[in-house]
Amino acid sequence: MKHKSRCTKQRKHPKTRLRLPDLEFSKTAVLNSLTSADGQRGYSHAIDEFVDWYCSEPRLALNRTVVLRYRSYLEARLLAPGTINLRLGAVRRLAYEAADSGLLSSDLAAGIRRVKGVRNLGVRLGNWLTVEQSLALWQAPDCKKLKGKRDRALLALLLACGLRRHEAVDLRIEHLEQREELGYCRSEGQGGTCSHDSCPRLGNGRVASLVDCCGDRPR
Repeated sequence: MKHKSRCTKQRKHPKTRLRLPDLEFSKTAVLNSLTSADGQRGYSHAIDEFVDWYCSEPRLALNRTVVLRYRSYLEARLLAPGTINLRLGAVRRLAYEAADSGLLSSDLAAGIRRVKGVRNLGVRLGNWLTVEQSLALWQAPDCKKLKGKRDRALLALLLACGLRRHEAVDLRIEHLEQREELGYCRSEGQGGTCSHDSCPRLGNGRVASLVDCCGDRPR
C-alpha cells in the first residue's frame, strides 16, 4: 500500500508580544473605527504615548499586568483621572482591535479590558478663569479698531456660549439666528452632531457690532 504524504498545516497562534508593525496596524484599525476628528486625534496621541512606553520596556507581553504597570506609570506622572482613563480606554481599544485582527490572544485582550480606570472624585482640576479675569480678557482687544471688534466678538462667543476653538473657527454668519429676541448659535459638535447654543447679550451684542461695521447682518 502506498502511503500518501499528508501536508500538515501549522496553525498560527495569536501573539503575546506585539512588535511595532503590529501596533501600528492595530492603531490604524482603531482610528478607522472612529468618526470624530477630535476622537481620532485624542486616541492617536494616547496610543502613541503607550507605544513609546511599551517599546521602551524589554520585550514585554501585552497583557493585563503590563497595562496595570502602565496605569501606575501614568499615576506617577500626577496626571488627572480623566486623562488617565482616556489613555487606558485607548489601550483597551488597541487590544480589542489587535485581537479582532488575530494579532493578540482573545484571552489577553479580555484581561486588558478588565483593567479598571482611576476613580474621579469630582475635583475640578485645571486653571479656570474667574468672572473678573474673563471680563479683563474680553476687554483686552481695542474696540476702536475693526480687528479689536472681531477679537471681542470671538472672545464673547467663546466665553458666553462655551464654544470650542475649532467651533469658533468654523463659525459663519449664517450660523447665527434670532428667535423671539433671543440669539442662538448653531455649531457642529463631536461626531457630526449639530447643537444650538443660546447666545447671551454679551456675545450677541459684540457680534451685532462687528456685523454693523462689516455691512452684513445675520438672519
